[in-house]
Amino acid sequence: MKMSVGQIVEIIYQDKAGKITQRKIEIIGIRDGCIRATCLTTNSPRVFLESSILSWQPIQEGRYA
Repeated sequence: MKMSVGQIVEIIYQDKAGKITQRKIEIIGIRDGCIRATCLTTNSPRVFLESSILSWQPIQEGRYA
């Protein structure tokens, strides 16, 4: 399964410092190994490196609040 624009997913992400976080995001764009998204955890725009996403799963509609 592949992520797509408009999809809401839950990710486990490792940042540059090695910190691992779990976030719910709504994907705005995917390009050149970067995922632009709105983080639903913090309600802010973010850019995630695809290579730093350790795992992800789609969120069923109505279950992300």
